Amino acid sequence: MLHEIFGDKVFEQKKLATIAAFSASELATLKTMLAKKLNSPATTSMGRLFDAVASLVNLRQQIRFEGQAAMELEFAIGSAKTGEAYSLKLRHGIKNESETGGTPVMLDWSPMIEAILADVQQGVSVGIISAKFHNALLEGIVAVAKRAGQDRVVLSGGCFQNRYLTERAVRRLQAEGFRPYWHQRVPPNDGGIALGQVVAALRQK
Repeated sequence: MLHEIFGDKVFEQKKLATIAAFSASELATLKTMLAKKLNSPATTSMGRLFDAVASLVNLRQQIRFEGQAAMELEFAIGSAKTGEAYSLKLRHGIKNESETGGTPVMLDWSPMIEAILADVQQGVSVGIISAKFHNALLEGIVAVAKRAGQDRVVLSGGCFQNRYLTERAVRRLQAEGFRPYWHQRVPPNDGGIALGQVVAALRQK
């Protein structure tokens, strides 16, 4: 993500926790991978955004299980309270040839990442940064819902195991006049996918 914003200059930022976590040889390999796009697929996973932010605030540089960094970022909020949110605005995306209608949009995370870096440099607590990050996601959800123009909004995916995110997303959407739906008996992560696969298989019989 830093490379997307700053290019190769990011490798010179030795004071950044994310860069400092790599050895010189690892950085050289990473630089080559990014330049040649080797084993570096683009992703739309919100989980990777959580991973990146956890790294930037030096909360977690290596994970031992899926969702570890995201969990720690949520727990880092603790008693921190703020209504502030980083900027996570909608912008028009690139239309895919396979799409037949609608206007694709994307959430631009680059201003948020730059603001997080500024807060880290100024010594803002990890709890406040995490809260502002979560709040940005909430506002992003509302913005997407408004752009879609649908009254009903389904909240699904592994990130909605996050209590802070889920509870506040439900309240924000309701406050804006939407009808949110969220997981209550089926898990929102891979457990829900597994159940869906079973249902799909049964329907094909």
